[in-house]
Amino acid sequence: MLSATSFEAGETGRYSLSVTRADAGASRPDPTPGAATGAIAVGEQVRGRLGEGDAQLRSGEYVNTFTLRGRAGERVEIALTSDQFDPFLMLSGPGGFSTFNDDDPTGNGGLNSRLITTLPADGAYEITATSYAPGESGDYRLSVSRPGAEVADTPTRGEQAAPSGGRLSIGDTISGSLAAGDAQLNSGEYSDSYTFIGRRGQRVAIDAVSDEFDTYLMLSPPTGDQLDNDDGPDGTNARLTEVLAEDGEYTIQVTSFAPGETGRYTLSVTQGQESERQRTVQAGQRVFAVMVGVSDYPGDHNDLPFTDEDAIKLEEELARQGVLNPASIVLTNAQATRASVTAAFREVAAQAGPDDLFIFFFSGHGVQEDSDDPAELDGRRELLSLHDGDLSDDELAALFETVDARLALLVIDACYSGGFARDIITRPGIMGVFSSEEDLTSAVADKFQAGGYLSHFLRTGLEGAADENGDNLVTAGELSTYLRRQFQVEVADVQAETADGQRNYQNLVIDRGGVQVDDVILRLAGE
Repeated sequence: MLSATSFEAGETGRYSLSVTRADAGASRPDPTPGAATGAIAVGEQVRGRLGEGDAQLRSGEYVNTFTLRGRAGERVEIALTSDQFDPFLMLSGPGGFSTFNDDDPTGNGGLNSRLITTLPADGAYEITATSYAPGESGDYRLSVSRPGAEVADTPTRGEQAAPSGGRLSIGDTISGSLAAGDAQLNSGEYSDSYTFIGRRGQRVAIDAVSDEFDTYLMLSPPTGDQLDNDDGPDGTNARLTEVLAEDGEYTIQVTSFAPGETGRYTLSVTQGQESERQRTVQAGQRVFAVMVGVSDYPGDHNDLPFTDEDAIKLEEELARQGVLNPASIVLTNAQATRASVTAAFREVAAQAGPDDLFIFFFSGHGVQEDSDDPAELDGRRELLSLHDGDLSDDELAALFETVDARLALLVIDACYSGGFARDIITRPGIMGVFSSEEDLTSAVADKFQAGGYLSHFLRTGLEGAADENGDNLVTAGELSTYLRRQFQVEVADVQAETADGQRNYQNLVIDRGGVQVDDVILRLAGE
C-alpha cells in the first residue's frame, strides 16, 4: 500500500502521484551489505580497491562499505573517484534514510560520484562504494568533508583498507605473506585483510604466527572501535580473543609491528573458549539471596513508596530465570526486623558454597550517626533502618565474614549507602554496589515505580540488559558499566543532600575490591 500525505498536520491541496520503473543504472534494488570495511570521519580520505573477494550485490557489483558517525543537521560532501571504473555512491542511515548518486552533479563530464546531503539524525551512517556496472574493479579514493573544505589523506595505523585477502570462516587456517606491493598502512607497514561473518555472543580466537617477522593483528567490528594486539602468548606472535558484540562482517588485518617487515605467516580463526574462571561458574539455582525491602516504617521514619516491592521484584526476576536457590529469603516491612534479617543472613550464607553467588540486597531508609571510630574518616557511621531498629555497617561487616561463596554481592539502595564499602569490601570475592556516596541521600525512582534507581537497574541488568556481548554471562565489569551508564542517563540531574543540608547530586558507588572485570556475576539461561 502506498500512502500520500503532507509534512505538517492539516495541509491540503492538489498533487500528482506517479509510479514508474526506475532506470537500471540509477538505482540499486539490492540492499547494501550490513557490515563495514572500515570507519571514516568527516575530513578524512581513504584509498581502497574493488575487486575479487569483496562482497557483491545480487546484480554483481563489488562493494566496500564504511561507517560514518554523523549528527543531525550536519551537512557533508562525500566523493568517490576512480580512473579504473565508473564509481557509484550510496548512503544509508538512521530512520530508513537512504540516498545515492551515479555521476558528480557538478557537471564536469566525468564519471566520478559525489553526494552533498544534510544528515537527518544522530547515529551511524553506512557509505557504500560500488560501481555503475557489474564486475567492475579497480582502485578508488573515498572522501568525506564539509562542502568546500579540504580533506586529509588516509589515517594512520588503524586505517581500514578494503579486504584484500579474501573471506574466512571460523575454523579456517590459511597461509599468507606480507610483501612489497601489498597494501600499506600510513605508517609504512604492509597489510593483508580478511573478512568473516560473526554473530553476537560468539567467542573467537584469532592467531597470526610467523617465524619471519613480528606479527600484529587488528580486528574491526561492523561498528565501533578497532581492537589491536601485538604479542600473543608466544612473544612475537599475535593473538586476539574476543566475544563478538554484534552480528555482521568483521575485518581482520594482518600486519607487522615495524614498518616494511615482510615474510610468511599463518592466520587462524577458531572458536574461542571461556576463561578458566568463567568455565567454573555453574548454571542452575546457584544464587543464594537475602532480599530486604522496607516501605512501611513505624514511629518517626517516613514511609517509602515501592521499596518493599524492590525486594519482591528482584526475587521474582531471579526465580523466573531459574537461578534463585529455594533457600533464599525475602523479608519486607514488619518481617524485616533486626533479629529476622540477621538470622536470614546467617541461614542463607551457611548454605552458599564455593560454586555459588551470595547476594544481600536492601532497599529502604539509610541513616548516619556520630562515631569516634578512627576508621570512620568523616566521624559518622552508616546504618540500615529496619522495621524495629538499625543494623550498623560494623554489624553487617561481621555477617559478611561468615560468607564462603564463590562471590558475594552487596547491594544497598539507601541514603548514605556508599559508607558501607569501607567496612565490608575488605577481602577478595566481595563486590559492593551502592546507590549514593556515603554523605549523600538517595532518591525514590517514581518514574520506574521503584523504591530506588539502583534497585530498578540492578533488576534489568541481571535479567540480561547488562550482558553487553551476548554470551549469556553477566560479568562484574559488564554489570558495573551497565549501571554507570544508566545512572549517567537517568540520575545525573537527581539532586541529593548531606545530613547538614549541603546540596549535590546522587552518584552511584561501585567497589569491586578483588573481584576482576571478567568474573561472572550470573550465568543466564541460554536460548
